[in-house]
Amino acid sequence: AEGVILVGAPKMASALFQSTPSLKKAAGIINELESEKFGKLLARIIQKLHLKDEPAFNAEEQEKLLLALKLDPRGLELVLETTTFILQQTAYHIAKPAVLKEHLQNIGLNEEKITMFVQTWTSQGKAVLERLRSRAFYPNQLEESNWRLSLQMAQASKSRLKVPSALFEFVVNGDEEKQKIHVEFSHHELYDFYTKVKEYGPQARLMCFMFPAAGMHPTAT
Repeated sequence: AEGVILVGAPKMASALFQSTPSLKKAAGIINELESEKFGKLLARIIQKLHLKDEPAFNAEEQEKLLLALKLDPRGLELVLETTTFILQQTAYHIAKPAVLKEHLQNIGLNEEKITMFVQTWTSQGKAVLERLRSRAFYPNQLEESNWRLSLQMAQASKSRLKVPSALFEFVVNGDEEKQKIHVEFSHHELYDFYTKVKEYGPQARLMCFMFPAAGMHPTAT
């Protein structure tokens, strides 16, 4: 199978997440939860954060959570998704506790719940990042790469200037079949891509773990 991707310079969001109505609604629900019960929920989620295809709570456990937390199914879903999302974004950006605290304040979490998030990340964040890095969570592995330089006339009717472009072919070995991905860079795009990779190396190692569009809450509205 072949895929063609046109690549410009990748852009990384400076914020962990935006304050959306969905996040604010979830924050309001979390604020009302008993701290002891929410603390156990938070601990379970961060312990399983590196398990990409395994939910923190199975169906039977979620049924028990509905009763324990006195939530309806939609409310529980919002709490689980939001808590997971916040921790994922924190890990993705390798955020400092002060940055996490500021973002949690922006979505309306109360001080008690903010403290729980910050303390959980402060005490377990390093271990979480190590588990993410050590686990083979990339669904596709690079098996081979090829490249060639192409020279094209910039504007044949106006100039004889030749514009270089780099053509890359990446052979990726997935779960079911190999895939060839073709990427083309101009000189400027290739240099910009190189500098971005250097700058955001830690985040790049975690990108495949996150949502397809990093920074997007799964229930954002």
